[in-house]
Amino acid sequence: MGRTITAVLTTFCFQMAYLLAGYYYTATGNYDIKWTMPHCVLTLKLIGLTIDYYDGGKDQKSLSSEQQKYAIRAVPSLLEVAGFSYFYGAFLVGPQFSMNHYMKLVQGQLTDLPGKIPNSSVPALRRLSLGLVYLVGYTLLSQHITEDYLLTDDYENRSFWFRCTYMLVWGKVVLYKYVACWLVTEGVCILTGLGFHGLDELGRAKWDTCANMKVWLFETDPRFTGTIASFNINTNAWVARYFFKRLKFLGNKQLSQGLSLLFLSLWHGLHSGYLVCFQMEFLIVIVERQAASLIQDSPALSSLASVRVLQPLYYLVQQTIHWLFMGYSMTAFCLFTWDKWLKVYKAVYFLGHVFFLSLLFTLPYVRKAMVPRKEKLKKME
Repeated sequence: MGRTITAVLTTFCFQMAYLLAGYYYTATGNYDIKWTMPHCVLTLKLIGLTIDYYDGGKDQKSLSSEQQKYAIRAVPSLLEVAGFSYFYGAFLVGPQFSMNHYMKLVQGQLTDLPGKIPNSSVPALRRLSLGLVYLVGYTLLSQHITEDYLLTDDYENRSFWFRCTYMLVWGKVVLYKYVACWLVTEGVCILTGLGFHGLDELGRAKWDTCANMKVWLFETDPRFTGTIASFNINTNAWVARYFFKRLKFLGNKQLSQGLSLLFLSLWHGLHSGYLVCFQMEFLIVIVERQAASLIQDSPALSSLASVRVLQPLYYLVQQTIHWLFMGYSMTAFCLFTWDKWLKVYKAVYFLGHVFFLSLLFTLPYVRKAMVPRKEKLKKME
């Protein structure tokens, strides 16, 4: 098909149809480790490869700087495509990387010691060690804090505050298995040189190209957008580069974001829980941005937010809300089927939906009341 939009659309449809057919015929109601897990990683790789090849046939000036960086000018060989697709450090759980970056590794360019193998053992072992800390933590905690307990009568009969607290703690713990996997695989990528990201201003090597986690941001940021920015970074970057930005022609950022999250939901699987989880993410991000904008533009709220003695209290409240509703969203993601996540949501009275939908509809009225007209006029200018 060559460097045509037909090739892009055909590849996208074929890869997604093959993956979704795999989900349909093999999925159960539990967390399954089978061929579809590495294949979902491969699906994104091959779609991205075709789009980069398509961009390679365009005039350089018509491409953005990002597209120019990833565009493939030459036709890759079958061996190069196979190496890119099945690179042992990333084919199981990621991270995503481009063909051009992989070819730099093959050509020996990704090293802090020109002409020699990279001096990357120490940074690789650091990520491995951190990954093992999370792995041990998850192994120990997951024996006592499980999603199965959410479905028990004992959980349902406990007090409302216990149910919410358990959901908060469980939501934090369940993410550690992903953190552990990504940190270990990042260590592999660093060791081979694939993680090399040039030198900083002091001449020190940076090894974060394949980083799928910003651990400090993940653990400390009290905002949902902070967690999104720190979690599964390369997959999010892939969706932004090959899906979200390609929907610019729609002329609506929120619509593009919603369609991107819908794509991510289908990419994860056909269970209704994935759709509910990403729908909650979409809702939460919109409300969080509305709230942040309101606090910034309202003199009274801005002044209250800047009181230093109250900062620890604000942080505690934010983190509690953050991780409670992260757990609420992950409930649907991890329980998969509607009968399971619906049972748990009923037990907490659909708290997440009620809380954020209420804010979505009330914050515009609060803004009208608390933001002076001159501030509104400034925004319009």
